[in-house]
Amino acid sequence: MGKITGFMEHPRRMPDKRPVEDRVRDYLEVYEHFPEERAREQGARCMDCAIPFCQQGCPLGNLIPDWNDLVYRGQWLEAIERLHATNNFPEFTGRICPAPCEAACVLGINDDPVTIEMMEHAIADRAWDEGWVKPEPPAILTGKRVAIIGSGPAGLAAAQELRRAGHEVTVFEKGDRIGGLLRYGIPDFKLEKWVIERRLDQMKAEGVVFRTGVHAGVDVTAGDLRRDFQAILIATGAEASRDLAIPGRDLEGIQLAMHFLPQQNRRVAGDAVDPAEAISAKGRHAVVIGGGDTGSDCIGTCHRQGALSVTNIELLERPPDDRSPSTPWPEWPLLFRTSTSHEEGGERRFAVMTKRFVGENGRVNALEAVKIRFGAPDASGRRPLEEIPGSGFRIPADLVLLALGFTGPVQEGFVRDLGVKLDARGNVAADGRYMSSEPGIFAAGDARRGQSLVVWAIREGRDAAQGIDAYLGGL
Repeated sequence: MGKITGFMEHPRRMPDKRPVEDRVRDYLEVYEHFPEERAREQGARCMDCAIPFCQQGCPLGNLIPDWNDLVYRGQWLEAIERLHATNNFPEFTGRICPAPCEAACVLGINDDPVTIEMMEHAIADRAWDEGWVKPEPPAILTGKRVAIIGSGPAGLAAAQELRRAGHEVTVFEKGDRIGGLLRYGIPDFKLEKWVIERRLDQMKAEGVVFRTGVHAGVDVTAGDLRRDFQAILIATGAEASRDLAIPGRDLEGIQLAMHFLPQQNRRVAGDAVDPAEAISAKGRHAVVIGGGDTGSDCIGTCHRQGALSVTNIELLERPPDDRSPSTPWPEWPLLFRTSTSHEEGGERRFAVMTKRFVGENGRVNALEAVKIRFGAPDASGRRPLEEIPGSGFRIPADLVLLALGFTGPVQEGFVRDLGVKLDARGNVAADGRYMSSEPGIFAAGDARRGQSLVVWAIREGRDAAQGIDAYLGGL
């Protein structure tokens, strides 16, 4: 603990944000550079608790008190070494993780928690700026070959760990660029894509082979992969989007969020978009259905595209402003959150159920909804939902974006071809070493656990790499 009284002397201070009027005109990241003195001041707030609950809250088990103290002391090189010990990609999690570690921070019991996520961001960027992040190719090669299907955070983490263990690793990606959700699901104003590119350059220098435009099950068969590789990792994510099957769903202008967001990311990357397939909020009344991170990303993108209005509706009730008694510390708290996209404008409406879409000439122009309330919990703990009589209303909407989450991995094609068993939720079932029902075939990330966080994907990719390495060592 660098400064015993640090948490009493310094309030929580985040990096500055770019002014709203500036940032909605571009797709650059919202947060500005974290000044070194401010970062060291925030590091001093860490209490170095006897039991670091922040590490328990972090799926990666990051050594948070260690690198907080090292930043306070100005030992940035040692800080990135501690950070990389548990996290392959701190520059990603430092930008887009919801920070469950901060929810578990002991200081957060009766004060504002330590700015853990932004400290991670600052350490990672400092390390890259100083040239401390370099390729780490394996000293010894095993001759064993591993195929990784999917280049999201789980696949990338596994690829780096397996290559450093000496295996030949090939990552297959059906898209035209590497990154999966990081590349096409996260807007640039949260994660600029040069951040991904510099890490990919390191991995290529370490010997990881990337093959884009290769759709497993289509361009390369399950049989081909079984023949050519000693192990296969399914890291395809949970790409099956949840839809909203209500009257009027077939009207033009109603889109899944994961059709809308990737298209804008392609525009930012300089790709041409077919005008016939273009989705834009410019000059439209946009309604985003779904109150999670994906919904927030749609809101921020609509602002930047020039929407006339943006309305966000959520089925659940508005969370409380303070931590709910139902989620006591150190659990992830149920509370009202405001993202940087919410700060930029728009209306948020809670406890609303969409009943039908209406339109003219085949295109949506409004949605009809009703207010709802939740009753007392039943024997199973579920609160029954009921509509409030006479509460129906209409919202103008000539663009509707469905951000309702995902139901699991796409099962048709490659996953079925491999013959792996699925769990009750439709995810790939795997044992404690991440091996599926088929020997030599593993699964990690959202494909195994269902829709989750980037930080969990990295953790699962790392753990799956250990399971694969152990399996290959026994062949």
